[in-house]
Amino acid sequence: MSKAVTQIDPSASPRVSIIVVSYNTKDMTLECLRSVQEQTQVPYELIVVDNASTDGSPEAIATEFPDIELMAEKDNHGFALANNIAALRARGEYLLLLNPDTVVLDHAINHLIEFADKNPQARIWGGKTYYGDMSLNPTNAWNQMTLWGVISQALGFSSVFRKSDLFNPEAIPGWDRDSEYEVDIVTGCFFLIKRDFWQELDGFDKAFFMYGEEADLCLRARAKGARPRITPTAQIIHYAGASEKVRSDKMVRLLRAKMTLIQHHFPKWQRGIGQSMFRLWPWSRMVGLKLLRRQEAATVWGEIWHRRKEWQDGY
Repeated sequence: MSKAVTQIDPSASPRVSIIVVSYNTKDMTLECLRSVQEQTQVPYELIVVDNASTDGSPEAIATEFPDIELMAEKDNHGFALANNIAALRARGEYLLLLNPDTVVLDHAINHLIEFADKNPQARIWGGKTYYGDMSLNPTNAWNQMTLWGVISQALGFSSVFRKSDLFNPEAIPGWDRDSEYEVDIVTGCFFLIKRDFWQELDGFDKAFFMYGEEADLCLRARAKGARPRITPTAQIIHYAGASEKVRSDKMVRLLRAKMTLIQHHFPKWQRGIGQSMFRLWPWSRMVGLKLLRRQEAATVWGEIWHRRKEWQDGY
């Protein structure tokens, strides 16, 4: 196994700069970093940004991985800004954004770099993701939000017909994730991009704190001719949501991000309709769950609905 190439070695030329942003995920972050070192042979550097964790993450990372680039921040910058900060220090030909709640499987980073080299026209690349029990995690990629998709969500069609490409188009349910596929959006948990293209796009939009930033970047990239692409040969475990323990808090952030995406990427004539319909989604979920007598879930969505002042206008 080749040794990791780190930022402190000025003579080395890493092919990829791997950026991990952590926040109170000490054990998972350590597992992630171990998997990178065990499964990666392509020359790389590893940059970890810790967003002011209080669980001992910086100390544990520094002890076990003294040779990596560790940025122990005093403030929580969120996902977008933390990646932007780390990218300024990166030297690799590629940038790989890797969530701390992931585990690299079967030389996945090597396979992803090889795939990118063979498909340069995509300009953004991703892989296949599994949950911790090794069942398929289908959140590795998405279609762009559309007005029809938002209406379908608000009316509950996307929940009732989850496997329908017509009624749940954003989730790409007709694709089994076992083939190469062009997508609108590669999820930020395992996200590869050329560093010079990242710089051309000016990284993540700082309007986003957490969630939605990779969607915004991919859509801006597509406007410049990129065609993001997924390969099933590069596989990771993505536990998902480890740094967001309270579901209502996570959904408030997610809805705020999606409202911002509507503002930035819907045609002007669709924005007002799209935002109005999207505001109804938590209410319709709450009502539907109550009718199904799923009281616990209905309570969560009720809280999200009552907190709508926090998310209904976006960032």
